[in-house]
Amino acid sequence: MKKSPKKKIVLAYSGGLDTSVLLSWIKEHHNAEIIAFCANVGQEDELDGLPAKARKTGAAKLYVDDLQAEFAKDFIYPMLQANAIYEGQYFLGTSIARPLIAKRMVEIARKEGATAIAHGATGKGNDQVRFELTAAALAPDLEIIAPWRDETFRAEFPGRAEMIDYCARHKIPVQASAKKPYSSDRNLLHISYEAGILEDPWLDVFSPKHKDMFKLSVAPEDAPNKPEFVELEYRTGDCVAVNGKKLNPLGVMRELNRLGGKHGVGRVDMVENRFVGMKSRGVYETPGGTILQFAHRQIESLTMDREVMNLRDSLIPRYAALVYNGFWYAPERLALQTLVTESQRNVTGTVRVKLYKGGVYVAGRKSPRSLYNPHIATMEADPTKAYNQDDATGFIRLNGLRLRVNAKVNGPDSLRKPAR
Repeated sequence: MKKSPKKKIVLAYSGGLDTSVLLSWIKEHHNAEIIAFCANVGQEDELDGLPAKARKTGAAKLYVDDLQAEFAKDFIYPMLQANAIYEGQYFLGTSIARPLIAKRMVEIARKEGATAIAHGATGKGNDQVRFELTAAALAPDLEIIAPWRDETFRAEFPGRAEMIDYCARHKIPVQASAKKPYSSDRNLLHISYEAGILEDPWLDVFSPKHKDMFKLSVAPEDAPNKPEFVELEYRTGDCVAVNGKKLNPLGVMRELNRLGGKHGVGRVDMVENRFVGMKSRGVYETPGGTILQFAHRQIESLTMDREVMNLRDSLIPRYAALVYNGFWYAPERLALQTLVTESQRNVTGTVRVKLYKGGVYVAGRKSPRSLYNPHIATMEADPTKAYNQDDATGFIRLNGLRLRVNAKVNGPDSLRKPAR
């Protein structure tokens, strides 16, 4: 009698405590062959030694795929064109990486003949939604295994101490302590920090005693005392050169992360609203993304039609929420992206910014597509005769018509007092 082949499962794997336990636990409880996958989206030294660690933990195979160029070009840049910031502060660094990672997991599952994908996202967070909505869009037939939503798993591992004990018993190679002050997630766009000591929103994370937490940027007070000027060249909404040097999106991100980090740019501490309903406190470092978003807005101010800008800007909260909530591969996000791309048709030119002590300041902008005409805007006589100041009389009168009608009907004081 032939033995039935083992089930194949693709696991999102980092080599840390959680995913090491997950690899072993899923393999045992699902009687499965585990294909581990780690996406290199800019973690840098966090990837060292992964192949040996995955094999010792029980993986049949490990994929470590460098997705940094794709991440910058096809995910970060389109999102930056939309000026997407969640709740006015968060540059969506973790959010935008998840659909790329999940997409690659689906591709590996198809290649390996796997029937399921697994992840270590908790049942309280956003990442579970992002991974699974991507899978729903790209591979609805694949089974999803999410151990943190399995009561049996949670009962066995109520905390880190139990995970460390499990690794010791199963000879799983991990370096972890029973107490970790916070968790972090790094990629090309940012580093996020949450949980642990950060669950107290009164904690001043920017105080000197927490200085060692930050990896991408110096504290603003420790940044150089001399400002640095940086020129960014844009073509149809994308930054294509820094200080005169042509760079691809990955190169731009790396260079601006370096420059922004040097000057303490891009630190954020916020309490945000998770998609699942609860509030959470997150601390972020986004040096390069902060510079890019600011400069992009500056070149738009020079080149983008007012009504196009108003329309695009009205959609920023919706676009940002779609990314944050995991709907990157949803038809409405693709429709919005088409509008965003069209809005960037003339967003071409150069922006000069000043970096100083954590701040980004505009120091000039120019463009061959500039809609700013100093002859029209001047307070002096307009040689172009494009604008006749006498026309403003009728313009104001027409716009004031409804206000005058309201005053006659309801009285001049009707808009001064709150309604009862």
